[in-house]
Amino acid sequence: MGAGHDRREQEPADHQGLHRIGPPVPGLDRHQGAAPFELGTLNRWVADALAAGRSGATARTRQLAVRRYAAWLLATGRVRDDPFRGVKTPKVEPPMVHPLTEDQVRALLRTCDVAADARPDLLLQHRRDEAIIRLMLETAIRKGEVTALELGDVDLDAGLVTIRRGKRGRGRVIPIGPFANRALRAYLRQRARHPLAATPPLWLGTRSRPMGYEGLHNTLRRRAQRAGIDGFHPHRLRHTAAHRWLAKGGSEAGLMAIAGWTRTDMLVATPAPTPPNAPPRKPGASISEPSEPRRRRDLAWLRREGSSAHTHVQSRARSSR
Repeated sequence: MGAGHDRREQEPADHQGLHRIGPPVPGLDRHQGAAPFELGTLNRWVADALAAGRSGATARTRQLAVRRYAAWLLATGRVRDDPFRGVKTPKVEPPMVHPLTEDQVRALLRTCDVAADARPDLLLQHRRDEAIIRLMLETAIRKGEVTALELGDVDLDAGLVTIRRGKRGRGRVIPIGPFANRALRAYLRQRARHPLAATPPLWLGTRSRPMGYEGLHNTLRRRAQRAGIDGFHPHRLRHTAAHRWLAKGGSEAGLMAIAGWTRTDMLVATPAPTPPNAPPRKPGASISEPSEPRRRRDLAWLRREGSSAHTHVQSRARSSR
């Protein structure tokens, strides 16, 4: 056998040889001349990523990926010890997401205005985009949940939309108000003339194919550019919906049920509106349970905006407490 093979057999299977056992982690292998898969190397790699302008969430994800790779090497017998055992993942504070102003919302919706005698493809595009925007603004639905919707998930007579598989596989039923309902009906009338009208996906594109995640992202960004909205990303619609809910006196528990949030700390990434003459919330204070008047306001809003959907949200709100 060759000398190279003998040397590999004699090398101890410890973390000094990790870069030879498996595929190297980009950027970590011999980072700045240091041995790979050592704690100091990992820390410097993460620090350099942050210094280069990467977000805290990106650095956290990369560190976690390396730690899982090392744990897999240990579990499969390729190394004797895990050099990153016990290393804690740094806490990343969620970025503050500012909701759209009412003027920005109106400007965004105005980009969907279209003449009734416009070409069928333009009618489909504008009606579809208005329905998507109104749905996201009313229900705080996620982008992935929007694109996953199918025709059978929408019950406009009952004012309900079914999310069959939300984040982490959790489904829910959400109410929609009269504006989203009307926009969806207008879109469905155009959709019925599409070559793919008999297919399950709810949102269809103008090129004889369903609208996917990237298509939705790009479409909303173009709408925001036309509306003159700087710093837009589709997730701002979700936070705008949350802001509007709280501004109208809705409870945090009801919002969590509608939006599919499972932890109260997910709510603090959106600047919460403060009711007139209300004392400011203390820093670090937990979100309070909804009072009975606030719960009644939630149910009244749902009865008005979402037909019989209040029963679904009431049960979800109770289960989240």
